[in-house]
Amino acid sequence: MSTQPLAGIRVLDIGTLIAGPFGATLLGDFGAEVIKVEQPGPGDGLRGTPQDGRPGRPPIWRVEARNKKSVTLNLRVTEGQEILRELVRKADVLMENFTPGTLEKWNLGWDQLHEINPRLIMVRVSGYGQTGPYAKRAGYDRIALGFSGYMYPTGFPDRFPVRPAFATADYNTGTFGAYAAMLALFQRDARGGMGQMIDLALYEPTFRITADLLANYHATGEIRERVGNRNQGFSPAGTFETKDGRYVQIAAGGDKVFQRLANAMEMPELASDPRYSVSRERIGRADELEQLLADWIGARDFAEIEERLVAGNVPFGGIYTPADIAVDPHYQARDSFIMADDPEDGPMAMPGVIPKLMDTPGRVAWTGPRLGQHNDEIYKDLLGKSDEELTRLAEDGII
Repeated sequence: MSTQPLAGIRVLDIGTLIAGPFGATLLGDFGAEVIKVEQPGPGDGLRGTPQDGRPGRPPIWRVEARNKKSVTLNLRVTEGQEILRELVRKADVLMENFTPGTLEKWNLGWDQLHEINPRLIMVRVSGYGQTGPYAKRAGYDRIALGFSGYMYPTGFPDRFPVRPAFATADYNTGTFGAYAAMLALFQRDARGGMGQMIDLALYEPTFRITADLLANYHATGEIRERVGNRNQGFSPAGTFETKDGRYVQIAAGGDKVFQRLANAMEMPELASDPRYSVSRERIGRADELEQLLADWIGARDFAEIEERLVAGNVPFGGIYTPADIAVDPHYQARDSFIMADDPEDGPMAMPGVIPKLMDTPGRVAWTGPRLGQHNDEIYKDLLGKSDEELTRLAEDGII
């Protein structure tokens, strides 16, 4: 196998849960050595509530901590802080998501770590960033979704705004964190630069993907409201229920695409009807047109609709459950999900590595580790500590 792109890069992941650590996971997928620093005892919060006094390894941990080496270290005490400094001297990237000021209180802030290792890249994730009037406020995914403007237009007009089903802000921030680390590594290694600090607020990546939300408000004063599944500038488009109780999505707003949809429905007269023949008319009559489409879909099973619309080159798709994903041939053909060997539970399904690099692909070498599984490897082999010292550190609650 070709050498992975990030082989030789060492990442310290001292964050918790998703927003910071997910960025480290992405780097680990492509060969970075990721050392996951966890609190002795409970470990990372993503492990869930300890069972029988032991930290768990639920599926989300085994997926999101894949390719990481787990060490335990109490950063709240002086000796633990000194051990982190030893690790920093040997690291390329450090990712953290503590409340701003916490690491400074432990003498582990940017100025101190940069002095120890001028080549260090420090990715700092927090709810509102390291600066600004809200910097010290606690931040979580749901809070960031609301503050970013992403959540207000999401949902139906007669209901309150809704949160997406997944931690969109957390995962977007982790992705931007990995992207930022790569930019800084390129600047350092290809441009002859040094290490630098990256300040990333949890709301900022989600705000970035609101596209023209603020631009439109600035230009017109318009506040985008909730419209459910409808696209205000595109019709017909929406989610519809089939006769056999499945859900499908259709996006046929363009004039030529609408002609293809009308032909696939065996209703070609719709495409020439002046009420529907051009986009602006269809948008103005979206209610009646999409009700017509809902009636047509509701009288047919999923398989028939799929056959007709795919054959007619109409943008169409089902709304998949995990059961659908598990058997879909396209997912399987592209390794969109993989089966990874877990030492305790055997083969388990998880998302594959993306993006797909043809010559230097990423890989999943192992699933999320046991708490402290790599203490000996890191503390003895990397830092040169003796068995006696590790025993004392464990007895003192340092590791």
